[in-house]
Amino acid sequence: MALFLKANWENIIMANYEIDPQLVIPFLPNGVDLDLFNGKCYISLVGFMFKNTKLFNVPIPKFGTFEEINLRFYVTRKEGTILKRGVVFINETIPYPIVAWVANKLYNEHYTVVPTKHNIDKTSNSQNIKFEWLLNKKWNSIYVASSHEAEIMKNESLEKFIYEHYYGYTKINELKTEEYKLQHPSWKTHKVLDYKINCDFEAMYGKSFSILNKTKPEAVFIAKGSSVAIEWKRNQINFENERC
Repeated sequence: MALFLKANWENIIMANYEIDPQLVIPFLPNGVDLDLFNGKCYISLVGFMFKNTKLFNVPIPKFGTFEEINLRFYVTRKEGTILKRGVVFINETIPYPIVAWVANKLYNEHYTVVPTKHNIDKTSNSQNIKFEWLLNKKWNSIYVASSHEAEIMKNESLEKFIYEHYYGYTKINELKTEEYKLQHPSWKTHKVLDYKINCDFEAMYGKSFSILNKTKPEAVFIAKGSSVAIEWKRNQINFENERC
C-alpha cells in the first residue's frame, strides 16, 4: 500500500473533556457512529511535534518539523464483522501555509495556519513540555510535566481508549465521507505530574465549544510517540441514511 505521509509524532499531549454528544453531532461524518467510553462522549485538545515529515517518501527539509494543535473526537464504523475505531478532527492547526494547503487540497482536511512554538525542558525529576499557538494576538498553550519513564497503557483504560484509534474520517459533505488508515505501534505513556491548559476554545473552534473554556479536563495524558504513516488510499463512503 502506497504511503502518502511518514513522520515522527513525539510528545503527544491529550487533554480530554467529557462533552455533550449533541455538540459534535453536526461534525459527525456520514456512515460513522460516536465512540463512547463507559457511556461518555469525549473530545480531546491535542498538542504534539511533527518531525522529519516525508510526502511519498520525499523529505521536506524546510517544513518537515513543526508543532500541531488539534481538536478531535472519537467514532466507530462497522464494516461487516469488523469494527473500525477512528477520529474526526474539528480543526488541525500548524505554522506552515504550504503544508496546510497540500493537506487541504489533496485530502479535504481542515487545517488552519497560525504561529506556533514549543519548549521542552528536562530536569532530573521530570520532563516539561509546552506547546503554544498565537490567536488574536494572544498565546494559547497546553503544558504537561511528566515522569521520564514510559509505560505500556493498561487495557480497558481511558488512556488506551483515547490513543488507540487507527482510522481517520473526514466529512466531505452531508452524504460523502472519506476514510483513511494510520499505521503506528501502540504507544507508551508517561505519568502526568502537572498540567496547565490555556485555550480560548470559542475563538479557536467556534461557539459550539465555548463551554470548554470553563470545563476542567477529565484527564490529561502524554504519549512518547513513534514513527507514523498514513496510507495514500482513501475509501469513499456514501450512505445517505447511515447517520447518528
